[in-house]
Amino acid sequence: MQNTFAAPINSPIISASKVTHTYASPEEPENTAMALRGVDLEIRRGEFVAILGHNGSGKSTLARHFNALLKPASGTIIIDGLDTENDDNVLDIRSRIGMVFQNPDNQIVANVVEEDVAFAPENLGVEPSEIRRRVDEALKTVGMYDYREHAPHLLSGGQKQRIAIAGALAMLPQCIVLDEPTAMLDPRGREDVIAIIGRLRNEFGVTVVLITHHMEETVDCDRIFVMSDGEIVKVGTPREIYSEVRLLRELGLDVPDTVELLFELNEAGFNLPLDALSVDAAADAIAAELGVAR
Repeated sequence: MQNTFAAPINSPIISASKVTHTYASPEEPENTAMALRGVDLEIRRGEFVAILGHNGSGKSTLARHFNALLKPASGTIIIDGLDTENDDNVLDIRSRIGMVFQNPDNQIVANVVEEDVAFAPENLGVEPSEIRRRVDEALKTVGMYDYREHAPHLLSGGQKQRIAIAGALAMLPQCIVLDEPTAMLDPRGREDVIAIIGRLRNEFGVTVVLITHHMEETVDCDRIFVMSDGEIVKVGTPREIYSEVRLLRELGLDVPDTVELLFELNEAGFNLPLDALSVDAAADAIAAELGVAR
């Protein structure tokens, strides 16, 4: 997969300003619930960011604004200079922002893997020879090229999710938004998908926005946005965010297992840094506190 993006790294690709969104109750349309409350954020080209929040915090609603599946009740979402409010921009926005959802079965539309991956670029009017190239490269990127003639419904959950990611990649997006992509996968499937996400950012320069409940999946992010009750309540690096153990607990969120261990040891009287996110870093911190060599 080629990185064909001409815009400078670190320039904004997603900008939200004072974004609100409301949902009406199907039973009582006159009653509305506020899902987003004046959200401001900026995501830069080439970043790997995560959006965390408990169920109902607004994180998935916000993600659906990034490719104009939803539009703000008020405020603005700008994608690579394009306002999502303008219907004429929708196709251009969706070619820039790929979406991958929690259940890959909901994104599979064809009976053959390569036909499924070709679906989006075909709808964008891409030339057949270019579609062939994109499909092959996308499947190779996610490690599913050998399955290109298989039936998607016969694949495992992790393999289906790789196909969903390949379908997004075939549009040559500048950014991929993944909404709980590992929620339905076993540990092996989760590891495979997270490894692919890392490749997209590190090897191909794709901007990645990851929404997840699994804190361990976020430790390599550049920044984390924490949401609660439709608002962004905290922004920082993983080390900064996960040092706030009490705040995260108040918001109904967990922390990586390493941070949890260090925090509990501190509660027992130790003095350990809470920004040791990896197993090795946590082990080094504990060994140093105990005055022993590893």
